[in-house]
Amino acid sequence: MLAAESLRLDASAVDFALVALYFVFVIGIGLLARQRVSSSIDFFLSGRSLPAWVTGLAFISANLGAVEIMGMSANGAEYGFPTFHYFWIGAIPAMLFLGVVMMPFYYGSKVRSVPEFMRRRFGTGAHLVNALSFAVAQILIAGVNLYLLGTILNVLLGWPLWVSVVVAAVIVLSYITLGGLSAAIYNEVLQFFVIVAALLPLTLVGLHKAGGWSGLKERIIDSPGGAAQLESWPGNELSGFSNNFLSILGIVFGLGFVLSFGYWTTNFVEVQRALATHSISAARRTPIIGAYPKMFIPLIVVIPGMISAVLVPEMAEYKAQRAANPDFTGDTSYNQALLYLMKDVLPNGLLGVGLAGLLAAFMAGMAANISAFNTVFSYDLWQQYVKKDRPDGYYLRIGRLATIGATVAAIFTAFIAGNFANIMDYLQTLFSFFNAPLFATFILGMFWKRMTPAAGWAGLVAGTASAIFVFLLNEFEVTSLSGQGASFVAAGTAFVVDIVVSVVVTQFTAPKPAAELAGLVYSETPKEMRTDPDADSLPWYQRPVLLAGIALVLVIALNIFVG
Repeated sequence: MLAAESLRLDASAVDFALVALYFVFVIGIGLLARQRVSSSIDFFLSGRSLPAWVTGLAFISANLGAVEIMGMSANGAEYGFPTFHYFWIGAIPAMLFLGVVMMPFYYGSKVRSVPEFMRRRFGTGAHLVNALSFAVAQILIAGVNLYLLGTILNVLLGWPLWVSVVVAAVIVLSYITLGGLSAAIYNEVLQFFVIVAALLPLTLVGLHKAGGWSGLKERIIDSPGGAAQLESWPGNELSGFSNNFLSILGIVFGLGFVLSFGYWTTNFVEVQRALATHSISAARRTPIIGAYPKMFIPLIVVIPGMISAVLVPEMAEYKAQRAANPDFTGDTSYNQALLYLMKDVLPNGLLGVGLAGLLAAFMAGMAANISAFNTVFSYDLWQQYVKKDRPDGYYLRIGRLATIGATVAAIFTAFIAGNFANIMDYLQTLFSFFNAPLFATFILGMFWKRMTPAAGWAGLVAGTASAIFVFLLNEFEVTSLSGQGASFVAAGTAFVVDIVVSVVVTQFTAPKPAAELAGLVYSETPKEMRTDPDADSLPWYQRPVLLAGIALVLVIALNIFVG
């Protein structure tokens, strides 16, 4: 109770009016999008008609939820510069790979979801495992966004947390049920600009209060963790390894390759935005366009977390207590770093913009999870295994009912997130369970035509089980890795186990005929199936490979000059 009172934001009528105005826009977009929904493809994939710049901003905004805002600011408060690895090592390369290499297969094969791609490549065994695990993961991650969204309403209005969570769920549910993916995507574009408008002033005002960049550096050096927080490599505190080589290996292989590629290239939450475009070239550009703002997001997310840890008395005290005793638990947590900073540095008016930005972030994240869930549930589970060959309107109704069911389920999973002092620990654990083995199966199956359907589902199950086993070893203190090191190791283990099991099972089972692999395996796919016929006539700024090359040069430069 005392913590809730100390964190209560001193919002004025102006702040409440700005938040209310934002909600009016959100619901209005849902109502407008509803007019365009006449079929299941309209509801689930926006009729495959949206331009690349819209889907590119939505692609990055869909990820700009709890992971990005609260999770990365919490990481910034706890670790400092090593958090940049989640962007410059753990996101951009995988996003570019998705656009250049993998999107032609997704879009060219005309699949409606990532699990559907799995069904065509490996059959129903791998498909069912993937669809079920994806559905569970989306409910859990939607719960994270919902919990944090409810926390904001709790802080703003003083409502009990459970009331705040339910109200937050109803707001998101209203516009997704009305307008489907189009409502989610157009709201995500609005939310991107609202989030930037909220976090940029917070960063600038916070830096000014800390005495500028030089003043902040001095405070950080004098704080627990010291100067290591101003160096991104070797990132020992983040990885949990005291050995520098093992730390770098864990970050590059565990985070930069397995977790990153597993998340960005196989996560239907992101891929769904690209599938909503009008052509292969536009689908390829979607993650590449998203990579440009993604590079600079840490400057307005990680830096405020670092400022909060040295400028806000409650956060500085909490960090000192955690440094003295890693098992310390109090009413404060790293997840509150951004809220405390907003309370301390933003004046009325700007506070309303900040609150709208946080609400936008969590709504974008939750809406992305729910819109991906309802597609997979309707197409990949209900239509495939429960009710086949029904009229299109039937599946549209199922999608809307699935949206309601997923939101109710997320309310119950929301409170799991409250048990973690740093929300990124929870999220990286989930990604190591579900995304790491899926990426191994995908990448092997896409480039090795001999891989069999039996190997597809066996590898997925074995990889997921091995990640859970590593997690349990760390939970029961058989092994001891601090930070997010346990997730990096679990992801790496899941990837290797999946590959090994898939290769072994392939030796004893029958592959699919080569004729059935066109559009699914690189060597069996004609070039015309994975390229846009109009690609050569596009101007340079619309050519995916060139845009990806420029982005890669920029992110390498950021790693060298900042890291």
